[in-house]
Amino acid sequence: MLRRAVIFTLTVALALGAGAGWVFSQGTPSKVAMLLPGSINDQSWNAAGYAGLTKLKTMGIEIAYSENVQAADHIEAMKDYARRGFSPIIGHSGRFLSAAQRVGPEFDKTVFFVGSGSGGGANVISIDLANEQFGYLAGVLAARMSKTGKVGAVAGLEGLPNMVASVGGFRLGVKSVRPDAEVKVIYLQSMEDPAAAKEAAYALIGGGADVIGGKLNAGHAGIIQAAKDKGAYAIGRSFGHTAIAPERVLTNIDEKWSDVYVAAVTELRAGKLVGNYVAYGYNTPATSGADLRYSPERALNAAVPAGVASELDGLKKKFASGELKVKPVKEDARGGA
Repeated sequence: MLRRAVIFTLTVALALGAGAGWVFSQGTPSKVAMLLPGSINDQSWNAAGYAGLTKLKTMGIEIAYSENVQAADHIEAMKDYARRGFSPIIGHSGRFLSAAQRVGPEFDKTVFFVGSGSGGGANVISIDLANEQFGYLAGVLAARMSKTGKVGAVAGLEGLPNMVASVGGFRLGVKSVRPDAEVKVIYLQSMEDPAAAKEAAYALIGGGADVIGGKLNAGHAGIIQAAKDKGAYAIGRSFGHTAIAPERVLTNIDEKWSDVYVAAVTELRAGKLVGNYVAYGYNTPATSGADLRYSPERALNAAVPAGVASELDGLKKKFASGELKVKPVKEDARGGA
């Protein structure tokens, strides 16, 4: 656990009314804590969350975190930080939502953020990405780059709202440009198991898929390794995935959780973060929440034709203007074909 004290002269007070936002007022120090389900070194989900926390630290906010927090420990970990005056307390996974909703009423002067959550409470706010937008773009890219007309995805947490948005968006993106394409999805029990992810990707590639997407944490590296081994293309989640297989990774859904949490905390201070669910995408001015990035210097692998790159840029603009809206349902994110 990391704890560093830096004074930041702000404190939180609950705005009146159920579901209203929270506002910061002048006074005592501000302290933000984060609970993570996995390791901050996973080059994926947990690393992205931790990057957000460290960016808050550069703003002069005291931070603390706990990694590899198991479900049985969610409630007590939140209570511990709340007792020590941390607010907001961020659960960096939708899996923390239940605990936040249970702890929230007991600590009604504390704000609880749930990263990738799907609901909230009087002092519980889910902060998410517009996953359907990024999944959709990845699906279009996969469809355009597939020679076999078969693409696959490996994911976890089947049925979770943000997974429905991401995987469902992926399938809808594929179908939007190649209605006859086959999309097969394999769900795993764990988001953190690269070996299981590799075997699942092998199975998809063995069935003819030549582009593999998906959404895992540490497990995502297994998808990339399988694509490297079998000569398929893959869509990653971090620049670390590009480093594993630079010729096989088409791009990464680079989640900008550092920008997301900074935007959410800034809006919280200003009393502008209203409601129980806030999603960041190409249509939100503070930050897009994520983007397709192959590396810090470029969006896509050089293997992607210029025409496809232009098509993706056009879709981003349509999302930004509101002309394009995607609303996946559970059937779109189904396992299997």
